[in-house]
Amino acid sequence: MVARDPARLTVLSGPSGVGKGTVVAEVRRRHPDVWVSVSVTTRRPRAGERDGQHYFFVDDADFDRLVAAEGLLEWAEYAGNRYGTPLAPLRARLATGEPALLEIELQGARQVRARDADAQLVFLAPPSWAALVSRLAGRGSEPPAVQERRLTLAQAELDAAGEFDVVVVNDDVARAADELVGLLTAPSPGLVPGE
Repeated sequence: MVARDPARLTVLSGPSGVGKGTVVAEVRRRHPDVWVSVSVTTRRPRAGERDGQHYFFVDDADFDRLVAAEGLLEWAEYAGNRYGTPLAPLRARLATGEPALLEIELQGARQVRARDADAQLVFLAPPSWAALVSRLAGRGSEPPAVQERRLTLAQAELDAAGEFDVVVVNDDVARAADELVGLLTAPSPGLVPGE
């Protein structure tokens, strides 16, 4: 068996409500071979979410244990809950030479950039601010005060788009998913095919 070089990590981030989960679900539907890391969160499950598929839902004590054991690549607090990327399954995937995708918030993307300068950071942007506001209001799963906090955070997150390697506009979910898959499977910069 020929050893393969570790693959490049691709991180998808963007403001709350931009459709990160929708685009990743479309990636999984259209390209089931794409591996997507499942995050750990202290947030309660939303309707239809399953533990181990959408997130690993844990309590604060379990999350604290993961942080203390350095079992997370990154973690962040967002809208009163904590989210993190389990390190072991990610390392195992990248060691196979196959690409891996993380869907995380801005704070976590910055941590990944600090730990892995070769990671490819992709910013998912809304087609307009009005579209983002409409998406956040349309969720209906959060009280108005939480929605307002998310809008304030979303504006700050939009301002950070320049920190990312690539911006993908989510004006069409299928197109955005295909563009993301193209980025996942593109050769890393500086590598010559066939070397």
